[in-house]
Amino acid sequence: MNIAIVGGRVIDPGTGWDGVATLYVKGAQIAGLAPPADFIADRTIEAQGLVVCPGLIDMRARLREPGLEHKGTVASEGRAALAGGVTTLCCPPDTEPVLEHPTAVQWLINRAREVAGPRVLPIGALTRGLSGGHLADMHALHAAGCIGLGNAGAPIKDTAVLRHALEYAAGMDLLVFLTPEDPWLGAQGVVHEGRVSTRLGLAGIPESAELIEIFRALALIQETGARAHFCGISTARGAALIADAKQRGLKITADTPIHQLHATEDDIGVFDSNYHVRPPLRTVADRAALRAAVAGGVIDAVCSDHQPHEPDAKERPFSDSAPGIAGLETLLPLTLELAEGGDIGLVRALAALTSGPAAALGIAAGTLKPGGAADICLYDPAATWTLDLGSRQTQGCNNPFFGKTVRGQVVMTIKDGEIAYERGRAR
Repeated sequence: MNIAIVGGRVIDPGTGWDGVATLYVKGAQIAGLAPPADFIADRTIEAQGLVVCPGLIDMRARLREPGLEHKGTVASEGRAALAGGVTTLCCPPDTEPVLEHPTAVQWLINRAREVAGPRVLPIGALTRGLSGGHLADMHALHAAGCIGLGNAGAPIKDTAVLRHALEYAAGMDLLVFLTPEDPWLGAQGVVHEGRVSTRLGLAGIPESAELIEIFRALALIQETGARAHFCGISTARGAALIADAKQRGLKITADTPIHQLHATEDDIGVFDSNYHVRPPLRTVADRAALRAAVAGGVIDAVCSDHQPHEPDAKERPFSDSAPGIAGLETLLPLTLELAEGGDIGLVRALAALTSGPAAALGIAAGTLKPGGAADICLYDPAATWTLDLGSRQTQGCNNPFFGKTVRGQVVMTIKDGEIAYERGRAR
């Protein structure tokens, strides 16, 4: 359909545009801020008081299907994504079975289309079975539609295997997703190693677990010329290493989960398993440094690191609980809170959810340029609301921000020129 979105504050971080305007959509494409010749709107959306920005791109969100449908499905988590303004997301390969065969990749892409969910970009397995041993068939996975390859949270202990993987990926110009955690230093840990881990008697994960793995990966990236993305930077010193490597011209990008920009080790309180995440929540100083790294563009993207769980997975002793937060629906409002607080400018904050991830992935998305896909998020910056278990779209029950009053609510999500979500209207 043809859509005219009238009178909203149009923000396109990729082009730097920020102003009140009318945005025109013709079919599945952005037409621009001027109406095309003979344009007749099938629907006019009055957007006064709303922000109109590109659809969000989430670089890491687990949909749980196939194999873990008791935690979430492509349909349920797709609804959560669209309700959160997310039109494109990357799905890690740690499904059951692992995304290591082209048929599994194609099934996931087709399933997302069947349920009219967001655009799903699968991340294929870097090693067979995520075992860290033999390399997966990179060429076949790329041909099947994988945006890149990674080993999710599973370690690659053998440095020679990681080097071979980066060499092959460089030869095909494939993006490699790396999770920076030393498998020995972090093996038994569940929280940041420090005063909170000592007070609670919990095994800690030191910051050196992140730093050592970043050092190792950067040395191999420099040798191989591979293009790599670091997932889940959680420490100030880790962000500094990323900044230095970028200055040296290495082809790297990085993200941090939104919860790392809000919570710290102190929020764990008395064993609150909703704050059990991996990498763990770090210190107040780390949080401040990560915010500065996002504001300065050192960290390219902020992601949800969405990991929905059933109640039983969290209702266990802290060390035995499953790590992760179901964060798709809180990604935008928590990011906007940082902008409102002055830690990150609004345009830069939205860039970390749109043009930044698009550039890291090498895809033509995250922008409102004419001719691009009509993926659009409309949100009300003044709306205050509370996400709770009853109003959530995700199947997951695990989010420490449930019950928190936030400002900024998605009103409508448009994907490929079709209204995929509209607040107050069931799909």
